[in-house]
Amino acid sequence: MAVTPVGLFSDGYTTLNNIESLSSVTQADRADHAAKTEGGSAFDVVLNAAIDMYKEADSLQKAAESAEMSFALGYTDSIHDLALAQQKANISLQYTVKVTNAVVSAYKELMNMQL
Repeated sequence: MAVTPVGLFSDGYTTLNNIESLSSVTQADRADHAAKTEGGSAFDVVLNAAIDMYKEADSLQKAAESAEMSFALGYTDSIHDLALAQQKANISLQYTVKVTNAVVSAYKELMNMQL
């Protein structure tokens, strides 16, 4: 039986690395970065980061599905790679849902404020 390697993550970035890098960024760094972008506001930066987060979660889900199909069809025997891909996709999805819920909660609080 020939084993065909499956390239799961072509970009080399994982959600955990992005989480660590985002947690090390201070509020002053975010404001400085927003000021340096051409015509960009803080909202643009946050929106683009959210879009990137959703894209990365989607790509990890697709990679996990690809690993499942490769394992089911017998192209690979490594159950460890399959479990790793599924766990990365699961963590990414949980993180994305938590961030989305926090943003929605903050939006609701802002809308309930009386001026």
